[in-house]
Amino acid sequence: MADSAPPSDPLSFAIFGAGAVGCYFGALLSRAGHRVTLIGRAAHVQAITQRGLRLQTTTADTCIPMHASTQPAAANGADVVLLCVKSGDTEEAARQLLPFVAPHTLVLTLQNGVDNDARARAVLGNACDVAAAVVYVATAMAGPGHVRHYGRGDLVIAPAPLSVRLAAQLQAAGIPTQISDNVRGALWAKLIINCAYNALSALLQRPYGWLMAQPGANDVVNNVVEECLAVAHADDVEIAGDIHTALRAIVTSMPGQLSSTAQDVARGKPTEIDHLNGYVAQRGRALGVPTPVNHTLEVLVRMLQARAGESAASQEHGK
Repeated sequence: MADSAPPSDPLSFAIFGAGAVGCYFGALLSRAGHRVTLIGRAAHVQAITQRGLRLQTTTADTCIPMHASTQPAAANGADVVLLCVKSGDTEEAARQLLPFVAPHTLVLTLQNGVDNDARARAVLGNACDVAAAVVYVATAMAGPGHVRHYGRGDLVIAPAPLSVRLAAQLQAAGIPTQISDNVRGALWAKLIINCAYNALSALLQRPYGWLMAQPGANDVVNNVVEECLAVAHADDVEIAGDIHTALRAIVTSMPGQLSSTAQDVARGKPTEIDHLNGYVAQRGRALGVPTPVNHTLEVLVRMLQARAGESAASQEHGK
């Protein structure tokens, strides 16, 4: 699947799962002149079709005209599909995409967790290329068709036939991008950060800075991290970078940020806990590595979700 097109020839993109991450990167790509189609829920699609996508950053507030659709068929013909659905929806999203990808298409997984590319590849087979990406960005949807950006916005992507050309065009669009032979290690490094902070932020509905200012919080986080590192070591994963420095940097650079898990809980949506602390606990069981703290956080978030579900059902029954 050689990439024979000129490097300067703009790639076209479909964003499958147009939430906060997908909308942010889609906005930058569209602003840089790429053909971009957002595929998402009806309320977002309607707002974007009527007014454009509103991108609000710390320095600007603009509306960017975008193509948007609720239909997977809108991905047909795209050179690159950015898969931005929740990790639990990966297989279903891949099944929906399967009729609309081609051998030259690159499906790039921009998701939490460490195995989304393998799970998407298991569905898509040889129909297209699939590669993993590690996403470092703080964003949130502030309403239909309205994405807010709080910090960062860089990618690490795995090697693929289209990767060099893609990385160059992402860089030109203002998205810092590097290609790495150790994307698995980078995915695990991000997983560990998510395991350290996401569940705590969700359980308490507090941002990172507040969490880490509490007595004893550092000990809990260190216990989570040590379990994750033990599982990664047993799984022959080479962690990319200095994880402890990265953990401190998150709190320093985004002290007011609620985790994505906290945002999901607040909106009554399913979380990705199965693919964060739950994944570490599951791999720990398979590899014979104890993970009591990660397992406890997984169970507590599950309980929180169950309680939210009961409250929503009770309110609906009372109408």
